[in-house]
Amino acid sequence: MTQRVELATVRDRLALDGLVTEYAVAVDDGDWEAYRALFTPDGRADYRSAGGVEGSAGTVAGWLAESLAAYPVRQHLFVNRRVRFGTWEQDRGDTARVQADYVTPMCGTGAGGEPAEPDFVCGGRCVFAALRTEDGWRLSGVVVREKWRRVPDRRTAPVIH
Repeated sequence: MTQRVELATVRDRLALDGLVTEYAVAVDDGDWEAYRALFTPDGRADYRSAGGVEGSAGTVAGWLAESLAAYPVRQHLFVNRRVRFGTWEQDRGDTARVQADYVTPMCGTGAGGEPAEPDFVCGGRCVFAALRTEDGWRLSGVVVREKWRRVPDRRTAPVIH
């Protein structure tokens, strides 16, 4: 590999890492406009393993907004990011797959609007399909694979991610 190719690969890896981070921040902040902007026009997300929906980024953003309203305090923690380039047939270096494990604690609010104890914690793996566009890397697909969840015994939590 030449230094130029190595530098381009490092830049792409950093851009993809940033894309995954922006995804987490958009969900945690409830910024559904920013969430939709992370996707290609035909981008889709699949939250069925977490009891959710599969559909366009706009459809899923609507479902997330409604489902997460019960948990205004949330934090997606993504770790173990694995990046693979050229994941589609006929690829010219413009596609990538990022696999990342997550843990997500979520809280309701207590008296005075203060965050309550974590009411709901879940974890699993997200698989992000990304496409290089004129505007940079964008998500063409997200698949959430929830592996576990912990809910308090004192109430039944809604099925969400």
